[in-house]
Amino acid sequence: MDYRLVPARFSALPGWNEDDPTALLSAMARCRDHIRTVKPYRTGSLGITAGELLVLLDAAADEKPQGPAAVRAFFEAQCVPFLIEKADGSPGFVTAFYEPEVAVRAEPDAAFRHPFYARPEDLVDIDEDNRPAGFPPGFAFGLKTAGGIVEHPDRGEIERGYLAGRGLEIAYARSKVDVFFAHVQGAARLVYPDGSVRRITYAAKSGHPFSAIGKLLIDRGEIDAATVSMASIRDWLARNEDQVDAVLWHNRSFIFFKEAGVADLSLGPIAAAKVPLVAGRSLAVDRLIHTFGLPFFISSDSLTHMDGGKPFRRLMLALDTGTAIVGPARGDIFTGSGDAAGALAGHVRNAATFHILMPKAAAERYLHAEG
Repeated sequence: MDYRLVPARFSALPGWNEDDPTALLSAMARCRDHIRTVKPYRTGSLGITAGELLVLLDAAADEKPQGPAAVRAFFEAQCVPFLIEKADGSPGFVTAFYEPEVAVRAEPDAAFRHPFYARPEDLVDIDEDNRPAGFPPGFAFGLKTAGGIVEHPDRGEIERGYLAGRGLEIAYARSKVDVFFAHVQGAARLVYPDGSVRRITYAAKSGHPFSAIGKLLIDRGEIDAATVSMASIRDWLARNEDQVDAVLWHNRSFIFFKEAGVADLSLGPIAAAKVPLVAGRSLAVDRLIHTFGLPFFISSDSLTHMDGGKPFRRLMLALDTGTAIVGPARGDIFTGSGDAAGALAGHVRNAATFHILMPKAAAERYLHAEG
C-alpha cells in the first residue's frame, strides 16, 4: 500500500472536544436502513465490511446519544481513530462540492435553451464482460449500435445537437455554464417560474474521462494556479464568451441526470451511498479504498472560511465518491445547496489531516493482521 494507518487517541485529534457531530446521527440511521433493507455497501480495499460498520450503526440507534458531549463519548466508546499517513509524507487534500440551484423552464424559449438530459436508452454500462477489444480501459459507459459497442459522442458532439429531438430533455437553463457546473457537481435543484423546485441527480455519463477546465486555463496562463476557484473560472468564462464552447468541450465527459423528489429541502441530494447528503458533514471518498458510511475526522489549519476564520475540524461521514477523488487521504466536502454553498465550495483546495474512525471490531482485526 502507498499509505499506512497509525493508531491514535481521540485526545490527539485537533479540535475533537469542540466539535458537535450530532448531525451525523440521522445520516447514520439512514445508512443503517439501507444496509439492512436494501443492500450492504461494498467493502473497500481497506477491508472494513458493512457488517463491521453495522455494529456501530446499530449501537447509535440503540443508545441515541443526546448532545455534543454524549455523541463524542459514543464515538470514543465505539471506535478507534487511525491517522492516514501517506507513504510519500505528503498531507491529505480536500476540495468541496455543492448542489447548484438553477432557474429553468420546462420548454425551451429564446433565453432558456440549454438542456439537462436524461440517460439515453442506447447508453450501456461497460464492464469486463462486455468491454470490446481495444475499448479504452477507463470507460464505464458506451454506445450500443448494430455493429457493437462504441464510444458515446462526447460533450462537444452532444452540445452540437447529437441528442436533440429524442425527448430526453428534462428542463432548459439560461446558461450552458450553469449546466456545465451542475455536471461537475453531479446534481442540481431546478427552480421553475412558479417557484416549484425539482431535483436532478446523477444517472450516468458519456464515459469519457473528466478533464478539469481549471487546469486547462492554468496551463494556458489565463488563471493563476494559486488563486484558481470555481468563482475565478466562472468569471473568466463570463469575460471570454467567444471561447466558452472550446473550453467547456475540453472536458469530454458529459453527465446524464434523473429526476428525484425533494421531500426535505434541508437535506442534500441522494449520493452514491444511496442516502441524502448532510451539508458540512458529508464527505466524498475513494470508494475503492473506503467503505461508505464510515466516519472520518478531518482537520485543516488552512481551511478557515467555512467556520468563521477558525481552522476546519469536523467529524464527517463517507457518503459519496467522485472520479477526481483518488487516494486514501483525499476528500470532497459537501457544503450544501444554492449560491451561498457554492461560494463556500468554490474556494476549498486545502491540505488536510485525515483520521478514520474504525469500529472497534474492525480496528482489532486490522491491528492483529498488522502484527
